[in-house]
Amino acid sequence: MRKLVYYVGASLDGYIAGPGGEFDFYPVADDMVQWINARYPETLPRHIREHVGLPVDTPNQRWDTLVMGRGTYDPALEIGIASPYPHMKQYVVSTTLERIDDPEIELVRSDPVELVRRLKREEGPEGKDIWLAGGGKLAGALIDEIDELIVKSYPVSAGTGIPIISGAFRPTSFIPVQRKEFGNGAQVTWFERG
Repeated sequence: MRKLVYYVGASLDGYIAGPGGEFDFYPVADDMVQWINARYPETLPRHIREHVGLPVDTPNQRWDTLVMGRGTYDPALEIGIASPYPHMKQYVVSTTLERIDDPEIELVRSDPVELVRRLKREEGPEGKDIWLAGGGKLAGALIDEIDELIVKSYPVSAGTGIPIISGAFRPTSFIPVQRKEFGNGAQVTWFERG
């Protein structure tokens, strides 16, 4: 059975983006970019790969399926890109989008829990896990289905914005199992469900 892995970046105070969806305030060091390129290349949208020194055809390492909310999908749409991750099977969970004009992406207007349970039972296109890319509301709705968290913690506070997980009060235990630090003080921590 495949795992749902929430791989996400966050400020010290727990925000994945500012109130307007801003994420350009995260300080990213060169050693971190190189590490992401090698370890999780599939998390980089195709249209930015060349800008960070990653060949467009770099194979997926960990995930072959992506689940994201509308807030995560919108930045690509705003610059005219309908399929930001064509190297993965993409699902956009939204009750406000009318349609997606790209056959590579499936719009999910129903319960995301049922979607994830079905995806976990299925063999992925490459036999890899499922990446939950965000956002905070979707992570909150799927909290009981998240098997692993990988949190990139940047040494900056946001003050307000989109929380890493939002929704009902529902304490959920995760156990840290590994940590890596980068040149600018950013860290990545891996957590497994407790």
